[in-house]
Amino acid sequence: MMSTRPFAPSRQQPGTPDGPYSCRRALLMATVALSCWMTATGTAQAPDRSKPPAPGPVPTLKVPPIGKHTLSNGLPVWIVEMHGVPVVDVAVLIRSGGNDDPAGKFGLAHFTAAMLDEGAGARSALELSDAVDFLGATLTTSSSFDASFAQLHTVVSKFDAALPLLADVVLRPTFPQTEIDRLRQQRLTTLVQMRDNPAQLASSAFSGLLYGGQHRYGTVIMGGEAVNRTLSQADMRQFYATHYQPQNAHIIVAGDIRAAAILPKLERALGGWKNSGAVPKITLPAAPQPASRQIYLIGKADAAQSQIRIGAVGVARSTPDYFVLDVLNTMLGGSFTSRLNQNLREEHGYAYGAGSGFAMRLGAGPFVAQAGVQTDKTVESLTEFFKELDGIHAPPPEDEVTRAKNLQALSFPSSFETTSDMTGHLMDLVIYGLPESFFNDYVPKIQAVRVADVERAAKQYLVTNRMIVVVAGDLSKIEQPVRSANLAPVTVVDPATMLK
Repeated sequence: MMSTRPFAPSRQQPGTPDGPYSCRRALLMATVALSCWMTATGTAQAPDRSKPPAPGPVPTLKVPPIGKHTLSNGLPVWIVEMHGVPVVDVAVLIRSGGNDDPAGKFGLAHFTAAMLDEGAGARSALELSDAVDFLGATLTTSSSFDASFAQLHTVVSKFDAALPLLADVVLRPTFPQTEIDRLRQQRLTTLVQMRDNPAQLASSAFSGLLYGGQHRYGTVIMGGEAVNRTLSQADMRQFYATHYQPQNAHIIVAGDIRAAAILPKLERALGGWKNSGAVPKITLPAAPQPASRQIYLIGKADAAQSQIRIGAVGVARSTPDYFVLDVLNTMLGGSFTSRLNQNLREEHGYAYGAGSGFAMRLGAGPFVAQAGVQTDKTVESLTEFFKELDGIHAPPPEDEVTRAKNLQALSFPSSFETTSDMTGHLMDLVIYGLPESFFNDYVPKIQAVRVADVERAAKQYLVTNRMIVVVAGDLSKIEQPVRSANLAPVTVVDPATMLK
């Protein structure tokens, strides 16, 4: 296709014609010549818009080999060399997260991880931030239900200066009380804001109502208000001392480096890290499915939309149906062309977007279908949600399953483009104990999913008469219509009880 950009003047050699004029003249001559050739050969044809173009072949995924090494203290190191761009990512993964929070202290792992870079080694929080910024690097700490992380991203030329900062954060956090107090206030403010946001309120209420307040998945990852008011410096120091040990850690490196060059640097920075005792692991109890369908309404006066969450307890990441559920959810609510989005957005215009997903963790996370819908179409939207959730139990058309498989297969290689992408994938291998062959097996196993597999999984995992429904919206406008629809028993929940 010819460019439509305006011509830019170019540097001219003495005696050459004017640049823009010459380019325009050449373009005109080329256009006339092309038109004459197409007319003479009869190849000028209008594009066929009667059907979508066929998908191209699946891109070849060439994952560089994983070099597996060990530091002198037993700390495993995985290295993937990616030499396209002069950057490097280093992730220190701790195999403990929210799942390992003690009872009554849900949110401790998350608060502890947040404090790692709020003062470490000889630097205060501000000094550490300035040192990272001076190098043009990024240094982040975080925690999920399954693990905690400290991640460094830097250009290769600054790696030697940046690595000691990462080592300080992982090995020598100081947990200053002033920073704990500051972050505590930020976290409490965030929880207030979440309670005031209908979408976040609906999501947190869904988890709490599905799992109950005593199950770790029944509380948001950062914990509730009461716990965040009481978590102490001693709590964080104890969690850190117990879980942040080399025997419970893993280093992952991806970037424009050579293993032989980087391993001595990692040894100097992290090889002196010592174990301090056994690492306890908490086994989460199995969460029962709802006994029957229930609707919970949460009042948010003058809400612009009704936020809908529908679902049940899903599956753990270890499920043998991982690939089948990937295809199933792509069809149901995992893509723009999914049934839920096409129904609620494209066909009816009730929502800007609708989707669904399985939160697969070390334990069985939730399955949830969700959307923000027009307030006056709340009942109609609920009806359409269940129409699609029930409808996918029928054998799906072969071509729909094929499209879903192609979408997943074609997009998978692009998720390895950056060093950060690569470290993320490798961390999944470590956290969930996946085989190294998972990357190369993904596309063949997705393509091997059959119509019968999708039908069986839909009937097994999407049982609509044992799902809960949470709707956050303006009760003065939605309560009576929802009750009158007789979709399920209705309970009104006080929003003040959420995120406490």
